[in-house]
Amino acid sequence: MTDRPILLVDLDGTITDSLDGIAKSLHHALDVVGARWDDSRDIRSIAGPPMVDTLSSVGLSGADLDRAVAAYRDRYDEVGWLENAVFTGMDTLLNRLAVDGYRMAVATSKDEVAARRILGHFDLAAPFEFIGGADISVGRMAKADVIAHSLAEMGIDPVPADGGGTEQVLMIGDREHDIEGAARYGIPTAIVRWGYGRPDEWDRAHWSAVDTAALEETIREW
Repeated sequence: MTDRPILLVDLDGTITDSLDGIAKSLHHALDVVGARWDDSRDIRSIAGPPMVDTLSSVGLSGADLDRAVAAYRDRYDEVGWLENAVFTGMDTLLNRLAVDGYRMAVATSKDEVAARRILGHFDLAAPFEFIGGADISVGRMAKADVIAHSLAEMGIDPVPADGGGTEQVLMIGDREHDIEGAARYGIPTAIVRWGYGRPDEWDRAHWSAVDTAALEETIREW
């Protein structure tokens, strides 16, 4: 284990406001297979979980699900990833934490290649020791699996909660998936309220922050 605190940081809804590109790419994917999004559902809920889970939740399966996933990726990879912006203050905070000695890695349910491209585009790769994300080709899609992957790449053995948990690690995210994935390894979560989570999700986190100043205070007092 390290004597320097480790921060695992989510991407969508935490570092960047990516909902526009995700939503447009989802609607494109549904159009391709002749399906529709139920407008009674909060569209913000699509940011966070793996897209295959979101597409499955509208009733797609088998070949239609595969086609929709491919269509989503095609549009997202072409233009959706650019329909995105860094949340105010996050770039400054991440760079300051890195300078102050925090070890940081990204742990996102987004495809790992896409995550690296986005952070590179915004000149935000440098603060991170590793950028970890999903990789469907090896079955790494669940948040807990991404967290384990990022920790392992940092040289940290991810210890399950029932085995004592992983010490000196804090998860920073915006959704229940971040909380649940981190909890698998006994890792506490600080939720940011500027993302796509609901108030009931905030209540499940160890801490919640309304802005980057509050998040920085939480991190430094943790």
